[in-house]
Amino acid sequence: MEPFVHNDREETSLAPSLFFISKWMENDDRLSSGFSGRAGGVSLAPWNSLNIGLHVGDAQADVIENRKRLADGIGWSFDAWTCAEQVHGSRVARVSAVDRGKGREELGDAIAGCDALMTDVPGVLLASFYADCVPLFFYDATKGVVALAHAGWRGTVGKIAEETVLAMQAAYGVEPADVRAAIGPSIDDCCYEVDGIVIQEVKRVLEELDLDDGTARVCMRLKESGKADLNLKEINRQIMIKAGILPSRIEISNWCTGCRTDLFFSHRAEGGKTGRMASWIGIRER
Repeated sequence: MEPFVHNDREETSLAPSLFFISKWMENDDRLSSGFSGRAGGVSLAPWNSLNIGLHVGDAQADVIENRKRLADGIGWSFDAWTCAEQVHGSRVARVSAVDRGKGREELGDAIAGCDALMTDVPGVLLASFYADCVPLFFYDATKGVVALAHAGWRGTVGKIAEETVLAMQAAYGVEPADVRAAIGPSIDDCCYEVDGIVIQEVKRVLEELDLDDGTARVCMRLKESGKADLNLKEINRQIMIKAGILPSRIEISNWCTGCRTDLFFSHRAEGGKTGRMASWIGIRER
């Protein structure tokens, strides 16, 4: 069953298109977590319509309006929206109460130099941005800790999933076996062909993970052309498992952003000129 449940908005509605991790939210009514689609915003082509990225050339006022619509759609104050610069690395930043709201309206005040955020502060809404890269979600109900990580191929081979778990352990005393994780809508191997340095870096990581041949082939299928079909979702799942998260506690989306440009933005399928979706996670104040 698909863990990211679409809100089934009406096509004529102004409400944003949202995909909720409903299973998590049903178990904790203070938690909000999910992923945005491309419909229900105000941006013009080629970012139409719910573009959440300030860095893609869209009008700043339109992006801010879209972000406000998303916040309203999930029942959060826009003041809580907190995000990072995102540099395709693997650094994890701890978000404190004083960081609340960073990056919500300006690129310049986003949390610098990192692709993963974590917090134990209720009332902080973490957000990050995608158009094919893999959104990773982490939630420990025992400690009241949430985290997001942005994993393109560079972040994946940098093991940002493992780095996030290690950072949660060091900062908050989180036990990996207590963590729930989710892997959101992103490009699948059906739409993601790679070559050269990407193949070499993925091979290195697969060797480090010491996977059996069958699992390794699911992660990356080498082709006679010298290229490969890459399954970033499964690689990140394997990294999560090696980091100590139980397989039964990892949700993985079936949505492919490359196949479903009716629902999502896709950098690869749309030739690089498109909008960005957002992942979000936060625990409401009591």
